[in-house]
Amino acid sequence: MQYQRDADQPTSGPRHPGTPCLEFVDVVKSFGAGPLEVRAVNGISMRVAAGEFVAIMGPSGCGKSTLLHLAGALEEPSAGRVIVDGQDLATLGAAECSELRRRDVGYVFQRLNLIPALTAVENVMLPLELDGTPTGAARTAAVDALNRVGLDHHLDRYPDDFSGGQQQRIAIARAVIGRRRLLLADEPTGALDTTNSDQVVELLRDLCDTNGTSVVMVTHEPRFASWADRVVFLRDGRIVDETAPVDETASVDEAIAVDLGNDGFTA
Repeated sequence: MQYQRDADQPTSGPRHPGTPCLEFVDVVKSFGAGPLEVRAVNGISMRVAAGEFVAIMGPSGCGKSTLLHLAGALEEPSAGRVIVDGQDLATLGAAECSELRRRDVGYVFQRLNLIPALTAVENVMLPLELDGTPTGAARTAAVDALNRVGLDHHLDRYPDDFSGGQQQRIAIARAVIGRRRLLLADEPTGALDTTNSDQVVELLRDLCDTNGTSVVMVTHEPRFASWADRVVFLRDGRIVDETAPVDETASVDEAIAVDLGNDGFTA
């Protein structure tokens, strides 16, 4: 079976907010067995609409990154269903999951995972070239993607020649090339200073508003979550609350309480 896009679904521009792009249905992810079993994700059900920006918050070890791995078909659930654009990932083989990631699902890692031996534009071209796109067309698309994230010069330099914020923009360009429908960002601001962090989150917000990309971002920072349409709080592998965006003007004590799961939502 070959993974197929819905031909009637647009690949750019804002989309109907009620259309689900990502859905978890009673998803469980366990590691180990018997008395050593740990449930990193424990019965999570949630939907992400097309063009929606969802922030995932919670204490370390609560299952945030595991949830993104499941959404990106990097791991398989122990139980339940993960559905991307109407496709149940359990029905896809390894090759189809790879095709899904190349074409429709972008992943921004905290550590970027840029290839040092490739230039900025070559890093961004890579998903298209792996998918069989001719080099010329892939380069044109990569330059366009880099322009969309605010990089329009020195594109033939290597990642180490760029600042941390610029490297993150290269990683985002690689994740969205081809106007992918779903972008998964695992603490994309974790290694950046305040100015670059603000620019990255603003860029993610703009991808939702301008391109209709659905974004799911893991973050520990309430002020970054305030850019989202919705904030989902996890604790011990479960969703414990779901709120409107966190108020970025909240006091430090309030922000810490929310992030640690001590106050501000119901267990």
